[in-house]
Amino acid sequence: MLSMGDAALHTRIEKLREAIQHHEYLYYGLDEPEIPDADFDAMMRELIALEAEHPELVTPDSPTQRVGGKPKEGFAKVAHSRPMLSLDNVNSEAELRDWDRRVRELAGEGAAIAYVCEYKLDGLSMALHYRAGANGVSHLERGLTRGDGTIGEDVTGNVRTIRSVPLSISHTKLAKAKLPANFEVRGEVVMPHTAFLKMNEDREAQGLSPAANPRNAAAGTIRTLAPNIVAQRRLDFYAYFALTETGESLFPEQSDALESLAAAGFRVNPHRESVKTFDKLMEFINRAETQRETLGYEIDGAVIKLDSAELQRRLGYTGRAPRWAIAYKFTARAGVTKVEDIRVQVGRTGKLTPVAVLTPVSIGGTTVSRATLHNADEIERLGLLVKDWVKVERGGDVIPKVVEVVDDKDHPRGTTKFHFPTHCPVCGSEIVRTEGEVDYRCVNVDCPARLRESLLHFSARSVMNIEGLGEAVVTQLLDRGMVRSIADLYSLTEEQLLSLERIGKKSADTLLKEIDGSKRNPLNRVLFGLGIRFIGERTAQLLAEEFGSMDALMAASTDELERVNEVGPRVAQAIREFFDEAKNRELVERLRAAGLTFTAEKRKKSSQLEGLTFVLTGTLPNLTREDAKAKIEAAGGRVSGSVSKKTNYVVAGDDAGSKLDKARELGVKVVDEAGLMNLLG
Repeated sequence: MLSMGDAALHTRIEKLREAIQHHEYLYYGLDEPEIPDADFDAMMRELIALEAEHPELVTPDSPTQRVGGKPKEGFAKVAHSRPMLSLDNVNSEAELRDWDRRVRELAGEGAAIAYVCEYKLDGLSMALHYRAGANGVSHLERGLTRGDGTIGEDVTGNVRTIRSVPLSISHTKLAKAKLPANFEVRGEVVMPHTAFLKMNEDREAQGLSPAANPRNAAAGTIRTLAPNIVAQRRLDFYAYFALTETGESLFPEQSDALESLAAAGFRVNPHRESVKTFDKLMEFINRAETQRETLGYEIDGAVIKLDSAELQRRLGYTGRAPRWAIAYKFTARAGVTKVEDIRVQVGRTGKLTPVAVLTPVSIGGTTVSRATLHNADEIERLGLLVKDWVKVERGGDVIPKVVEVVDDKDHPRGTTKFHFPTHCPVCGSEIVRTEGEVDYRCVNVDCPARLRESLLHFSARSVMNIEGLGEAVVTQLLDRGMVRSIADLYSLTEEQLLSLERIGKKSADTLLKEIDGSKRNPLNRVLFGLGIRFIGERTAQLLAEEFGSMDALMAASTDELERVNEVGPRVAQAIREFFDEAKNRELVERLRAAGLTFTAEKRKKSSQLEGLTFVLTGTLPNLTREDAKAKIEAAGGRVSGSVSKKTNYVVAGDDAGSKLDKARELGVKVVDEAGLMNLLG
């Protein structure tokens, strides 16, 4: 840790914050990074360390505060400064011409008509309020969803985690942007394609259904009650309106507002243009439609607004939309083609996904030769046969998908029914389909289709903590055939590691020591490292404490597994499926031979609260929620996240929320911390 005087410490912290905020803007606002990620991470680590040692110096707008706080129990409702209205839509050039004619008639003869054209981002609308702070700095005070247009939800904690949202704006930037200290910004929150695909991979790894499209994913994420989850999703915010505190336009022209927001450090979509003729307007729309495939985020049209704020006021609003703006919606991207074959691909979580191999077809300027069929139930629903003609769409789902079978005289039906394989097409292991789920899965953790992600998970800091075994090293080990199983890590040699690119003797020796040191990790870490579906850090700890050894766990029946706190039927079934696979048992034996820890001290539990279910809400005076939960579980009780008729006690502290109201509504007994301690004896 750095040692320095108060003045030097303050100066260093301020310089770090300024530098991090500058590089955040370059990276997240302009997509123009100046420094490597490693340098940025080093600055962030230093700031985190300094603030941890001097918590009195932490400020709300510090970059370290983006990580998100504790989960909330709900969102407060707040009225908007002026209604957030939706736009009317048109779908053709003729409809747009008609709108343009109405605008010119309403504006009056001789009015100078100019439009600002912007991409119509496919996300969710957001209003950000900034308020004056010390030294002329404006701070993010509140972030509101659109809600019903009149009243939105206060999601400020989640908005703070979005890197392209400035937490504060300096006096210098405010002056440059010609913004007052108190103002409102409206814009769109979107989820980039890469973040969407990563999120769905993570959801599938947890046994959850994937999100339908980036728009729904962004909307669901921003309303997640845990800000740390929002931070992981990598949302973006694009600003498009600058307003006064009372909701009036800050600038005489919309084009000026966009330039001002960019100067203040907001991310403003670069694809915008001021036009004065209808032909130029159509040129912008046509260009937008051809570019939509290459943007990395979803757009579903173009937005056209009158540039003049005075003309906007003159034209006013209908009951539900402004007369001075319109959304030109693109037609659905679809095509008709033939299904030549249906193949199955294996994802990193072991999920088997059927994919239609298509006669190549152009959709929205992109040649599509494959489309997802999601799962066996979807094939059944479509009634799909090999050699059928199908309609394929590319909408907000990023990945092309088959939406229906075309059956008419010009498109004859196929004849071959598809049957799901009984064994994994990659490793040959028998596949499983858990009752009540739609997906088939390969549960062999060493399946080549899964191995890369299995290795990265196994070596992660919170799992086996093998420092130095990152993506670059894992990729080389797999490409060169040095590792075909997690267990192969424990037989790697210095000679093998030295043959890898950018690995010297010191790095090789350090990595071998890390691998050897991981053998001393406790059983719960080993269980977590195996990558059993639904088994996270917490559940692995409970299983280790309950069974005391890998052998006892492997031999446990589903009934015995379900007796473990927090282990339900789906989790128990996933554990049994994992250990019933011969190749997984072989992996376990190889890890045993390598010397990993396979035993743990069984937790001694009382039966004082056996069979009782508790819900915790609010802030307790002496116990953290984690402490209270541990005490309840040690006494044989169970802690649930929601109140129901089966709940025996709700433990309520200060600022208890909707759970307390639900308890009273259902007649569930409510106790405070003292009452809980009495129950615990």
